[in-house]
Amino acid sequence: MQVVRVYTGQDGESHFEELDLPYEQVANAQRTAMQAATGIQFRRAEVGDFQDFHIAPRRQYVVTLEGQAEIGLGDGTKRIFNPGDVLLADDLTGRGHTTAVHGDHYRVSIAIPLVD
Repeated sequence: MQVVRVYTGQDGESHFEELDLPYEQVANAQRTAMQAATGIQFRRAEVGDFQDFHIAPRRQYVVTLEGQAEIGLGDGTKRIFNPGDVLLADDLTGRGHTTAVHGDHYRVSIAIPLVD
């Protein structure tokens, strides 16, 4: 599982940043602190679906459940997100990023908008 933040840099372009989640020990498990969210939305997109450069509509976690997505940046950098991978979409200004569905199966993801 990867947790990656896409954010807008001072150059107006989107960039990736790998996140290390701050876990705390609770009984026999570890967990992060609770974060406030406004809801949850499921999305399904077909293989070949492509969204040209766009910004995130709001600060949100996007978790891939099925299929595969490729997120692209203006400098040509691309990252693949597989089932279980988490993207923190935080590029609310600037040029944004692209999203493409790859593989041989549609992509199902959930978006969890965060309260700022």
